[in-house]
Amino acid sequence: MYDIDTIQNISPFSMGKEEKGQFLTGILSELTLFHYSQCNEYKRLIDAWPFDPTCIGSFLDIPYLPVRLFKEFDLRSVGREDIVKEMTSSGTTGQEVSRIFLDKETATNQTKILVKIVSDFIGVKRIPMIILDSKAILKDRNLFSARGAGILGFSIFGSDKIYALDEEMHIDFDVIDAFLEKHSGEPIFLFGFTFMVWQHFYKELLKSGKKLNLANGILIHGGGWKKLIDEAVDNATFKEKLKEVSELSHVYNYYGMVEQTGTVYMECEYGHLHTSVFSDVIIRDPRDFSVAPIGQEGLIEVVSILPKSYPGHVLLTEDSGRILGEDDCPCGRKGKYFSISGRIKNAEIRGCSDAYAARF
Repeated sequence: MYDIDTIQNISPFSMGKEEKGQFLTGILSELTLFHYSQCNEYKRLIDAWPFDPTCIGSFLDIPYLPVRLFKEFDLRSVGREDIVKEMTSSGTTGQEVSRIFLDKETATNQTKILVKIVSDFIGVKRIPMIILDSKAILKDRNLFSARGAGILGFSIFGSDKIYALDEEMHIDFDVIDAFLEKHSGEPIFLFGFTFMVWQHFYKELLKSGKKLNLANGILIHGGGWKKLIDEAVDNATFKEKLKEVSELSHVYNYYGMVEQTGTVYMECEYGHLHTSVFSDVIIRDPRDFSVAPIGQEGLIEVVSILPKSYPGHVLLTEDSGRILGEDDCPCGRKGKYFSISGRIKNAEIRGCSDAYAARF
């Protein structure tokens, strides 16, 4: 099996198409064989395809599992005694949630790769951090799923950390003012989920008439756009309005899911979501599930080298999008870059922010 300690030393956006294709095919072939031999449910699914896991010419040919399967089955490739953490997706009341089982190795590798990817955007030094949420999220086990895990995961990039919202989800201006005075002139890392940032940070700032000086801030946000789209708020508007009330000019969205925790697709300064060497995105034509060419919209398939304790390395999502290009983004990062169009028709709300919005 591949050595993650060696792999994590690879620069996350350094491989061109051909090299990356060979790299992913080798690792994902190993993972496919591992899951085939260790997970009976996965073996039955692969045998029904049909597909020969001992003869994989390209990672593009590996059968994908619909993400919905993780709501219906407990899929594990390790013994239950080896599970150290169980992750659940963000579901609204009455909806089933995905259940993802992590052993120590998989959980550790997720953290290592997350650090590697995000550090390419905000640097390796830990900096003062404002979490645009309430610390109450970590107390409520019903909410502590993808949202709580996301906060804990991104908190590793912060040194001195505060929560911007109190337990009633109102801005705690006293805490923020003291924090900004303490770290005046320093770079500041902000993290939050998209709808939470809009509803409880931007709207409250606007209503209060108070402006914050976050010109040195870097905001990373993600986890559900449905409610904002309903309010006619797109990515450009989101950034523009935030800058008006806080002077934030470095705002980056990301795409990710609990079924492949640690694998995030970060937005660059040109507004493009990027695959890293540790992952890839494939667009499937919904008519025949063939690989769609650059520019054509279709269903998003995501692959990741991280899932080892469960067969989540090749998944077909319920999102639609398109590949914008490969190895030629103006930001200089190699790999595919893409955009998200939205959820496929009749797909349930499931982003962390959307789940919160649906409950309240």
